[in-house]
Amino acid sequence: MATTPEAPVLCLGEALIDVVHRDGESTEHVGGSPLNVACGLAALGHPTELAAWWANDPRGKAIEELLAKNNVRAVAGSSQAEKTAVAMAYLDEQGRATYEFDLEWKVPALPAPAEISHLHTGSFAATLAPGGNDVLRAVKAQSIVGTVSYDPNARPHLMGTADQVVDRIEEIISVADVVKASDEDIEWLYGKDTPVEDIMRKWLAMGPAMVVVTRGPWGAYARLANERDMLVIDPLNVELADTVGAGDSFMSGMLSALLDAGLLGSAEAKSRLREATWREIVPALHRATITSGLTVSHNGAYAPNRDEVAQVLAANPLLG
Repeated sequence: MATTPEAPVLCLGEALIDVVHRDGESTEHVGGSPLNVACGLAALGHPTELAAWWANDPRGKAIEELLAKNNVRAVAGSSQAEKTAVAMAYLDEQGRATYEFDLEWKVPALPAPAEISHLHTGSFAATLAPGGNDVLRAVKAQSIVGTVSYDPNARPHLMGTADQVVDRIEEIISVADVVKASDEDIEWLYGKDTPVEDIMRKWLAMGPAMVVVTRGPWGAYARLANERDMLVIDPLNVELADTVGAGDSFMSGMLSALLDAGLLGSAEAKSRLREATWREIVPALHRATITSGLTVSHNGAYAPNRDEVAQVLAANPLLG
């Protein structure tokens, strides 16, 4: 098994403050899908950096404190926004949320592709102007010399309509090595009557070596460029606390194991991933299942560490 590359993983995308309003009260916590992935990778022992866009204000300081606590390095220049992005969630009596956003998205100066081992991006940061254009350029540059992962993580309130963003999403998919989406993302992008399996085949034909779709209680579907058949991975049987950060934790666990196996992190790893078989990939899907299962058994976007993963493996040898 290969060791984790010395160069850091770069997560590129939003870091913001979620403000939840319910019953006349509000609570705030740090959020953002790329931020969650960065914290998850760092918890699993990978050197990780986050390039985002926040302000030098109290909310920005909260983001920086969380990153420091989770051993994630902020890319210089990430704190140059006029104000830190905020996502307002208003919950009704049934817990259903409506959202309002107050944000801008720009990309700070990024490390050169040769200075990082892998680039991960996703969510609205990949489509929202003006920063989305810089994300696309960064993805294309990294794909030439290393590896890229992408999670569309659809946010309709910010992305507009599916027709407005599907071309950009597919453009990123075409140069990514690993794509992970949810079945809800696919339904929003292509319609509720479009089979998930059809979209997985379509995306794989665009260029990625690996496409994974998470399906909540139905586990995850996976396809590889070098394998004929689709694989279904069952979810971990845990007591559910909430699903916050589950998809991001799945991505962190999967990327962690692929990095460990030498299937991400360099041009050579890119070639190995394209030739990989299920035997080499299943451990990564199992680690993703474990990390996401541990996350949903806690409240909030919990980031499990390697010791916790090892404890689950000891109790469930078939996940090894």
